[in-house]
Amino acid sequence: MTALVTGATGTTGRRVAALLESAGADVRRAARSTSPGFDWLDPATHDAAFEGVESLYLLPPLATPDPAPVVAPVLERAVRRGLRRVVLLSAAAVERGTPGLGVVQDVVLGTVPEPSVLRPSWFTQNLLGDHLTARGLRAGEVVTATGDGRVPFVDAGDIAAVAVALLLDPAPPEPDVLVTGPEALSYDDVCAIWTEVTGRPARHRPVSVSAMTARLVADGMPADYAAVLAGLDGLIATGAQARTSDAVRRITGRDPRSVRDVLQEACPARP
Repeated sequence: MTALVTGATGTTGRRVAALLESAGADVRRAARSTSPGFDWLDPATHDAAFEGVESLYLLPPLATPDPAPVVAPVLERAVRRGLRRVVLLSAAAVERGTPGLGVVQDVVLGTVPEPSVLRPSWFTQNLLGDHLTARGLRAGEVVTATGDGRVPFVDAGDIAAVAVALLLDPAPPEPDVLVTGPEALSYDDVCAIWTEVTGRPARHRPVSVSAMTARLVADGMPADYAAVLAGLDGLIATGAQARTSDAVRRITGRDPRSVRDVLQEACPARP
């Protein structure tokens, strides 16, 4: 099997590519920085990337409020040339048909012979690296519009393991897979775990959705995309994103990693 991994240098894409290679698949990595490069917005890069490809891990164009018109013609052409299976990375908060990723879900499910939509909860890795939340934790204050709403944060490694299992399964994959961590946590809980694990205090400061939008824009995010992400914070505040699923255990055969597990591995406590 030849599998194309888009977003291959990103948080889940690089993990998916590595796991596929470990399983013996022929992996083609696709990103702007790969050679040859791949850009959803540049049709000249598409044919070479999809040549001989049977399976695709699909990460839609980032920071694009309406990616469906970009993705649809590429998928249609690839299916005509032999693409059969696509595992799309979407999000737990996104239902079919809703603007943005919800329309991409419709495109994948209506175009590809063997589609699967992964809808993971918020990445635990957002608490690390250069993400705004991670920077807030290190500075001692996380600002969100989530209130006391809860999120079952999920490890990117678990998302990748589910994606690879679906790409490699001889049987057609499940069409819709909600992927979560083992427990739903508020950002107050996250700050408490961070403080306990690292020895560095952090607290959560709730703000309004509009204030969060302005904060994201000030951090360099396009205004329309910032509004979408801040709106998802508001959705969390209603309790709508607290549900957990058994997908990691059911599909991979192992338990999902907790926020504490990931932080303990990545952030040794100060002496």
